[in-house]
Amino acid sequence: MVKKITLYKNFKIKSRHRNSIILIGNFDGLHKGHQKLFNLAKRFKKKTLSKIGVLTFEPIPKMFFNKSLKNFRISNKMQKINLLKKIGVDFIIVKSFDKSFSKIKSINFIKNIINKKLNAKFIFVSNNFRFGNKREGDVKQLIEFEKNLNYKIINPKPLKINRELISSTLIREKLREGKIIEVNSFLNRKWSIVGKVQKGKQLGKKFGFPTANINIKDYVEACPGVYVVKTRIQKNRRYIKGIANLGYRPTFNEKKLLLEVHLINFSGNLYNKYLTVEFLRFIRKEKKFKNVNELKKQIRRDLLTVK
Repeated sequence: MVKKITLYKNFKIKSRHRNSIILIGNFDGLHKGHQKLFNLAKRFKKKTLSKIGVLTFEPIPKMFFNKSLKNFRISNKMQKINLLKKIGVDFIIVKSFDKSFSKIKSINFIKNIINKKLNAKFIFVSNNFRFGNKREGDVKQLIEFEKNLNYKIINPKPLKINRELISSTLIREKLREGKIIEVNSFLNRKWSIVGKVQKGKQLGKKFGFPTANINIKDYVEACPGVYVVKTRIQKNRRYIKGIANLGYRPTFNEKKLLLEVHLINFSGNLYNKYLTVEFLRFIRKEKKFKNVNELKKQIRRDLLTVK
């Protein structure tokens, strides 16, 4: 059972959460590298009897500064919060990343936020952590103030698997290459998209393969193509096996990126319901077919692969 945690939208935290272990970062995807950091924090918690808090930002700062950066996220905000709950943190601060916050000088972030407002005891950050106006602050600056402000910076070595540095950037690259099995290994779970089923043109239904259409919003654009998936409807615990096409439907000259999911041996109305779609395996890249009959033949072949 996942324990209840306190969720803050600002730095006005309760006294019981001051003087805690604080992990700062975007934690997009909460991959094995992040998990290593949290496991270390748990060991510190046991030794020091401190609570564990997370300071994260919405939107992801890189997306705030680059408005044209749309398909970027590995997990959405709610997925991130739910994953942090499962990890077992005590509280989460989801700070709105806006223009005024982006202009805070790094020295003020250290003195006024980390020290005065949070009164952090241990601060866990990655090597490439940057903060403050124009990203002027770094780990070196945080370490400079350790003694004066009575906190300790924990900056462990990043995780490497088969000589590859596990990072959100690497996972995005692997997703774009369709290497879903590798991605799932790096995440320690199945990569998933959560989205609301919207009414489409019902093209799939017309030729015998009804699909649930999901706008993927800000999720990273994985390699356009066909995937083996398993899907859960809203809060239902049962998963239904299926096949999904993530792409632009070139046979129908569409241009909008869409996730279409066909659930095997399922009938029912899914409109306006939320689906969690877990990606298990990449079958093939998206391609343009000469006509609908050619597409139908390929879908049958894809379904045989899934079954």
